[in-house]
Amino acid sequence: MSKPDPYLVAIDVGSSKVAVLIGQRDEDGGVEVVGKGLAPNRGTRKGNIVNVEATVEALKHASEEAEVMAGIEISRAFVGVASTDVRSINSRGMVSVARKDREITLQDINRVLEAAQSAALPSDREIVHAIPQEFIVDEQGGIADPMGMLGSRLEVALHLVTANVTRRKTLLTCINRAGVEVAEMVFEPLATAEAVLSHDERELGALLFDIGDGTSEYALFAEGEVQYSAVVPVGAGHFTNDLAMVLRTPFSEAEKIKVRFGCCLSDLVSEDEGISVPTVAGGPARVVPQREICDILQPRAEELLTLVREDLTKAGADECLRGGLVLTGGGAQLDGILEMAEQIFNCTVRYGLPRGLSGLVDVINCPTWASASGLLLYGRSSEDNIRRSGSRPGFSVRNVVGSLRGMFTDLL
Repeated sequence: MSKPDPYLVAIDVGSSKVAVLIGQRDEDGGVEVVGKGLAPNRGTRKGNIVNVEATVEALKHASEEAEVMAGIEISRAFVGVASTDVRSINSRGMVSVARKDREITLQDINRVLEAAQSAALPSDREIVHAIPQEFIVDEQGGIADPMGMLGSRLEVALHLVTANVTRRKTLLTCINRAGVEVAEMVFEPLATAEAVLSHDERELGALLFDIGDGTSEYALFAEGEVQYSAVVPVGAGHFTNDLAMVLRTPFSEAEKIKVRFGCCLSDLVSEDEGISVPTVAGGPARVVPQREICDILQPRAEELLTLVREDLTKAGADECLRGGLVLTGGGAQLDGILEMAEQIFNCTVRYGLPRGLSGLVDVINCPTWASASGLLLYGRSSEDNIRRSGSRPGFSVRNVVGSLRGMFTDLL
């Protein structure tokens, strides 16, 4: 078995910032965070790159900061994907078992996985992930590993995540121009789940909801695997924009007001407190009641949460939240949004803080770092699965998925 690279690197390219984490493997197989970098990014809008040069510069600055802290040079990284062009569908495939004795082999499993992915995709789209939800052998479902079972028919249910080819290649170009090789591109909610969801939440049914600056991504997990995922073009930046427009204040000041005084639930706001709001072009500041700021933020928060709830209902997945809702991302830190989510989704809600790491955990212990933390843990699992599948006989769903991930990365 080949020795794994001692360092893992995660790059989260967001609409407002680039976050980089460097993790070092320890002797017990864990990951210790040894470096972090953060840089503002003005080259991305709603998760899509609109200025290559600005994005490359942000990548370089964040990477250099992490490199100095860790004392190493970054060469290869796992990169998060979370743009509005990402689409997810569930697909099924079925094949007859080839052997006369009806024993299911790795060849049968590969064939049924290929069959489930054979649905025609538009020429401008490609598969990012193909995740087995369950295997079915002669109508017996709920099987995680069909290897060696007996049957005449093998089926699989897959969750397929697809993305726009050109936009993925643009992101790949930016990463490469920043001097980094892409180990794998990962749909961010799938990575974030590695850092914030427990085993019980995955089994019972939990919604991971990541509120970024330009987009919000969510993924529903049940029975251990992702069942549904999507991206909506609304994020924390829209809250800032609403404040700037209504209060007629610069965007930078609107962001400060949102972070320091923002609340999206009127029940939590004091009647008396007033906030000094600077005006555009350096005019005299005026005092605005905090309740007025809440009145601006609350409709946007209700819109975002209701939009997601209605999408889950349309997909028939809104009754699967026995494990609750987990909020992550910078937008999740807005006061009142947790309580509002409890009301709209009628379930328990908590913040998703990174766990499963050591080292600089006190520095990254907030929802903002959940995606980058998850990418480190995802990268560790991905590399371990690929090494195991390439060095010993046998089968596991995770190993096959690891092989598929490598295959799709090679297509970039």
